[in-house]
Amino acid sequence: MKISCGTDIIEIKRIKESIEDLGEKFLERVYTENEIQYCESKHNQKYQHYAARFAAKEAVFKAISRKLKNKYDISWKDMEVMNDENGRPYANLLNIKIPEIEGMDISISHCKEYATANVIVVWK
Repeated sequence: MKISCGTDIIEIKRIKESIEDLGEKFLERVYTENEIQYCESKHNQKYQHYAARFAAKEAVFKAISRKLKNKYDISWKDMEVMNDENGRPYANLLNIKIPEIEGMDISISHCKEYATANVIVVWK
């Protein structure tokens, strides 16, 4: 069994500015429709949730990148970060086939200024 990890931290202000400056263009390039609906439902804290998903996608990429032939083989929307019924985050790989992944665990956190994510991938 092999394990790889990925981590990322981002300033929430950067994501907020990107959304305010680029609007739908940024959102549609980075986030799936499900992610947008989830983040928008958070109203005053939506930028924290957008930033947390951005960090999570970066962390997932770092954890799986060794199995990608080319870093351009993956786009932002090839990953979707959601929460289960208990609020626990998980990542779906969309349009990416990596059969060697046995499991993936993700942790997300955010505060006023920063959002961070950690990902652990267990390989077959």
